[in-house]
Amino acid sequence: MTGFDAGPLDGRADVTDSFGDTVVDVAPEDWIELLTHVRDALGYAFFDWLTGVDEPPDTFQVVAHVYNPDTHRRLLLRTGVPRDDPRLPTAVGVYRGANWHERETYEMFGVIFEGHPHLVPLLLPDGFEGHPLRKDFVLAARVAKQWPGAKEPGESGHGAPSRRKTLPPGVPADWGSPDA
Repeated sequence: MTGFDAGPLDGRADVTDSFGDTVVDVAPEDWIELLTHVRDALGYAFFDWLTGVDEPPDTFQVVAHVYNPDTHRRLLLRTGVPRDDPRLPTAVGVYRGANWHERETYEMFGVIFEGHPHLVPLLLPDGFEGHPLRKDFVLAARVAKQWPGAKEPGESGHGAPSRRKTLPPGVPADWGSPDA
């Protein structure tokens, strides 16, 4: 990839292009070195956001977006952490703005940012159990109540007869029956 200097991470960083943006992937042990390098050597001084991505069955991706205000260029920085022990060093020492984002990622995905100054829940109510943005998180509403529209009245084989089928609003009447 032209235009990106991996510096001390040369050979350890995988640099690709995604829809015109430069994407840099590193191993978790190189995460802080990558963040420090792009900030200090390449001028990516603006920290935009950080989040997690659930990549079943084995990994969570931690993704950070940084920006260089002088060149008006962006970088997407990524690393993967194992699902069974999702730990990564905190980026707060490199970008102070990572504080809130790491807390949210910890709460929503369960990624532990080691060395974080205040890694406590941020958004969910006290006593909430689980990590709601994980793909294996069971939504309580789906367990407590059947998904609406799964069956029409009368389709279960007992109870009231089925409702008359009607065309959705805005569909011309001459388009025929919705049963067709």
